[in-house]
Amino acid sequence: MARKISRPLRYRVRRPLAIVGLLLLFVLLRLLASDVSRPSGPESLSEGAYRVQRVVDGDTLLLEGGARVRLIGADTPETVQPNHAVEPYGPEATAYTEQFVHDAGGEVRLQMDRERKDRFDRFLAYVFAGDRMLNEELIRAGLATARTEFDYSESMKRRFRRAEEAAKAAELGIWNSNSP
Repeated sequence: MARKISRPLRYRVRRPLAIVGLLLLFVLLRLLASDVSRPSGPESLSEGAYRVQRVVDGDTLLLEGGARVRLIGADTPETVQPNHAVEPYGPEATAYTEQFVHDAGGEVRLQMDRERKDRFDRFLAYVFAGDRMLNEELIRAGLATARTEFDYSESMKRRFRRAEEAAKAAELGIWNSNSP
């Protein structure tokens, strides 16, 4: 009868402890990663005037206080999407938004609609400086497409469609037949 060779106690204890330690390390790293990827802004935002900390891209603003705001109904070409090339007219859309904010003295007025946040936890708003609306101006300049499939005001959808039709007719920006 063969005798079973037993490992010393220290090996029987170390292996489970090492596994538990690795699991705890994995959980800790996952928690830290989720905190980094989560926007660190306020949970709610009301309509009103806000100072812009910076323009993220043509259709996204970062407000002082950390709130990220995505323009309702206007989709500009991408410039900051990881693993994607900068899209044509993306830098122009960003520059247009930067100029809009600059002309407004760095302060914009937000008007909300039914949906308050998008799937990326950004606040959704119409962005104004005086009587000028950034969302509409980007579309009218051919630097954004009108996104009317989402749940927001029908009157705004009509306004954005008219702006897009004008940009197409004038072959501005992304609607230019000579565009890349």
